[in-house]
Amino acid sequence: MLGQVVAWWLYANFPQASEGQLTRMRASLVREDTLAAIARDLGFSDFLIMGMGDLKSGGHRRASILADALEAVIGAIALDSDRDACEGVVLRWFEQRLASVSPDAVSKDAKTRLQEVLQARQQALPSYGVDGITGQSPHEVFQVHCRLEADDQVFRAEGSSRRRAEQKAAQQALRWLEDNA
Repeated sequence: MLGQVVAWWLYANFPQASEGQLTRMRASLVREDTLAAIARDLGFSDFLIMGMGDLKSGGHRRASILADALEAVIGAIALDSDRDACEGVVLRWFEQRLASVSPDAVSKDAKTRLQEVLQARQQALPSYGVDGITGQSPHEVFQVHCRLEADDQVFRAEGSSRRRAEQKAAQQALRWLEDNA
């Protein structure tokens, strides 16, 4: 429901935007970090019922849990009322972020740019893998690699999530491709 409401709002407010621009704007609005920030702003962490292990490890502050809770509440609103009521709540919760989004302001992430560069060169898409995870939740550190088959290159990075680490590795690969073009 969340993705649908945001997509319709973007389409109605940016009718001249390309499909790619609309997709990037929607992705920036419904991604985990944004959802967790909204859940924090709304005070969701004060109302989460969790086991002692999760409480001790800071689970009520973990972005993934907060984002999931926000999505669950939006789903509950959709089921308990109707589409219009749910849309009103979503638009109210996302009001500040919707006001600041623009087709030109949302850039492509490193993984998308890397994929486009490789496709333009008619090369195989990169492959990603997790090499390891250290630390305890919610302070895990993910070690990943990004492999470029055509150039036989591997780029390694770390991050607080698999996605962040992959983005860093893709950024390294992009820099390498630029330097070795």
